[in-house]
Amino acid sequence: MSMPYRYLGRSGLKVSALSFGSWVTFDHQMDFKPAQEAMSAAFEAGCNFFDNAEAYANGKAETIMGRALSALDWGRDEYVVSTKIFWGGQGPNQRGLSRKHVIEGVDAARKRFGLDHLDLVFCHRPDLHTPIEETVRAMNHVIDRGWAFYWGTSEWSADQIREAWRVADRLGLIGPLMEQPQYHMFHRERVEKEYAALVADKGLGMTVWSPLASGLLTGKYNDGVPEGSRLSLPQYDWLRESILNDPSFPDKIAKVQKLTEVAEDLGGTMAQLALAWAARHPRVSTVITGASRTEQVVENMAAIDLLDKLTPEVLAKIEGILGNGPQPDTDFRDG
Repeated sequence: MSMPYRYLGRSGLKVSALSFGSWVTFDHQMDFKPAQEAMSAAFEAGCNFFDNAEAYANGKAETIMGRALSALDWGRDEYVVSTKIFWGGQGPNQRGLSRKHVIEGVDAARKRFGLDHLDLVFCHRPDLHTPIEETVRAMNHVIDRGWAFYWGTSEWSADQIREAWRVADRLGLIGPLMEQPQYHMFHRERVEKEYAALVADKGLGMTVWSPLASGLLTGKYNDGVPEGSRLSLPQYDWLRESILNDPSFPDKIAKVQKLTEVAEDLGGTMAQLALAWAARHPRVSTVITGASRTEQVVENMAAIDLLDKLTPEVLAKIEGILGNGPQPDTDFRDG
């Protein structure tokens, strides 16, 4: 199967169903050359969307990705690149979504990339200290300057996104086109329930992250933390502790073991099943994958071959194992 492309919200922009991101891998596990090879492998598989953030490796991830893009010499209209703004440094005006940091942060990011413009800019988290109107105006300034084409949010609540749209509509400005939430087999509520009406109303596009639950849904942690894996590295102590100390960890491992059997019956790996499961959701525009080596990129992109195999019967079997689908709102007329 060739890589399918989907509209990003109500825009005319099409992004690949599987995309490639740099979180926790660029700089820490991949320097320039491996990053270039991984991005090339993703592109050859049909991926056209590459995600980043000013916070990733303190801006080094953007620099590495920019160098790779320059070396690969693709046409600028052949790929989509995004970054996220919020954590640009430790100074009081180097973080958040004030007009000052949004404008200076986007300008600095595009210079680290070595690009005249970025395609997408996300507000990496909501800023409780900055009026949403200030952020909406700042993002529109960035677009008007030609530094980015579209703006969106990441891990904003549905109410916060609606407020941004109310401001944009009132002022005749561009509202947030896309949201970047966490979404995987063990984290479903926000995408499947909270955003449902918002997607239908505003046509929000979703570029979901952590589809493999930081590696948990690959099956590689079923028997502990293997040497050389991400969770075995000192710089990821925080991630290891958050995963291993989760009271639900043993239950999740048991479910992964059962899901692995489903994946094998379909002729795929556990990781491919998890990626295809996330990509199959009608509200998901693209699933951001990550990798620490090129071989993982090739395996991940092959997950698209499982999409047609996720029949209603297979999805019902997966649901029976997970048993964690969001509960519908109570119908008080019933009963």
